[in-house]
Amino acid sequence: MTSSGSSLTLFLTNESETIALGEDLALALKAGDCLALSGDLGAGKSTLARALLRAMADDPSLEVPSPTFTLVQNYELRIPVAHFDLYRLGDSSELDELGFDEALSQGICLVEWPEQALSALPADRIQLSIEHEGDGRRVRIDAPAAQHNRIARVLAIRAFLDAHGCQGASRRFLTGDASMRAYETVTTSDGLTKILMDWPKQPDGPPVLDGKPYPKVAHIAEDAYPFVAIADYLRAHALAAPEIFAADYQQGLLLIEDLGRDGVLDATGQPIAERYRQSVACLAHLHALKTPGRLAVGTNHTHEIPDFDRTAMMMEARLLLDWHLPWKRGGVPATDQERENYHAIWSDLIDQLDEAEKNLLLRDFHSPNIIWRGEKTGLQKIGLIDFQDAMIGPTAYDLVSIVQDARVTVSRELMDQLIADYLALRHAQGPFDEARFRKSWAIMSAQRACKLNGLWVRLMVRDKKPGYIKHMPRTLWHLQVAFEHEALAPLREWCDKVGIGQPES
Repeated sequence: MTSSGSSLTLFLTNESETIALGEDLALALKAGDCLALSGDLGAGKSTLARALLRAMADDPSLEVPSPTFTLVQNYELRIPVAHFDLYRLGDSSELDELGFDEALSQGICLVEWPEQALSALPADRIQLSIEHEGDGRRVRIDAPAAQHNRIARVLAIRAFLDAHGCQGASRRFLTGDASMRAYETVTTSDGLTKILMDWPKQPDGPPVLDGKPYPKVAHIAEDAYPFVAIADYLRAHALAAPEIFAADYQQGLLLIEDLGRDGVLDATGQPIAERYRQSVACLAHLHALKTPGRLAVGTNHTHEIPDFDRTAMMMEARLLLDWHLPWKRGGVPATDQERENYHAIWSDLIDQLDEAEKNLLLRDFHSPNIIWRGEKTGLQKIGLIDFQDAMIGPTAYDLVSIVQDARVTVSRELMDQLIADYLALRHAQGPFDEARFRKSWAIMSAQRACKLNGLWVRLMVRDKKPGYIKHMPRTLWHLQVAFEHEALAPLREWCDKVGIGQPES
C-alpha cells in the first residue's frame, strides 16, 4: 500500500485479496459514507461489494444479487447498506426516486457505475477505482481526510495481522465500546479465532482539573502497556486473562486470545447466580494477593499501577453535585453552602478509607467484562477482560462493581449472597477485618453511585445520549443500599435535604 495525501494505492494479486479489501472496508465505513466503485466490466467491483456486504452481515453465504435491473438493493445490517448499480440509470435526477439521500442519512451507500450520476453524488464520497494491471488489479482510493484516515487504519491493521501469522484471515466487527477502543474477531485459515484490539492514540482533551485532561486525573489508560501488564499478572496468578500474541504499542494494536462469547447473564439479561458467584470467587482470590505497584511489560517497559487517589474519587463523586442535582431541580444548581457541605462530607469519607484494605482493583468488574467458560474448572471458568484501567485502591470497589452492576439488576437476595460468599472466602484465606471491609464497601458503593447518577444526566444533557437515563432508578437504589451503613449518615442526610431521595418508580 502507498499513500499520497488523500489517496491510497494498492495492488491486488488475486480474488482473495479483493475479498480481503472488501472485508477491510466493511470495518472502516460508517453511516453517512458513500463508497463509489469505478472500473471496467470484470474489474472486480461486484466481488468487492459482495465481500463488503457479507462481512457487514457476518454471513459468508449472504445472497447478494446484482442490482443491475432493480438499480438498488437494501440490506438491514449492523449499519444499513444500500447497494446501487447505476449502469442503467437514465438521468442523475432519478437518484431521488431511488431514495439515495434517505439511504445515505441512515447508513452507507455503495455505488457501482457512479459515472452515471457524478453530479448528484456527495462531494465527500469515497472514490475507489479498480483497473486491470498484468495478472492483478490496481486499486486507487481517494477520500476526504476523515474517511481516508479510517481506511488507512484498517489497512494498517491488515498489515499487522499479516506480519503476525494471520495472513489472509477474515475480519469481523466485534464491538466498539464507549471509550476509544474497538475490537475485531480475526479468524485464520485453520479456523482459529483471535481478537484484535484497536487502540489508537487519542489527543489530550480539555483540562478538567488542575490543568489536566480527564484521563490523567481519573487514571484512564492511554496506551496498551497497562492492559498487557495486568493481563500477564493475572495469568501468572491462576486467573484467566487473554494471552497476548502480538503487540504494536506505537500503533496501538494488540492481537490477543479469544476467551469466548458466553457471559454471566441469561437470554433475558438476568444474572445467572452460579456465574456471578464464581466471579466473586475470582475477586476473593485476586484481593488476597500482594500485588506490587510496578509491573514489567516485556524487557524495556514498566507499568506503574496508579492509585485510586483522593482527587479521582472526589472528581467522580462530584458528578452528583454538578449534574444530577441541577437536573433534579429543573436547572437550579447547588448553592455555595450545599457544595461546601457535600465536599466536606466526601472529604471525611475519603479520609476514613485510609484504614481500608487496598490492593489491585480491576475497576470495571461487571457483567460486560466477564466471560463464562463453562468447560473449564475452578477460577478458570471466569474470563477477565477490559482491565487496563486497574488501580491500587480499596478492594471493596470491585465487589461493589459486580453486586451493584450499573446496567443489570442484581436482586437484593443475590447481592447479599454474593457479599456473604466473598466474606467467607476471605475469612478462609486468613485474618480478615470484616467490619472494616463492610465500611469501605458502603463508602465505595456511595461513591460509585454518586458518580453514576451524575454521569447518566451528563450523558443525556451534554452528550445527547438519553439511553443511559434508564439505569438511574437502579443506581439510585444502590445509593440507598449504601446509606444503610452508619458511616454514610451524613451523606444520606445531605441527599434528603437537597431532594435526592428514593428512586422514582
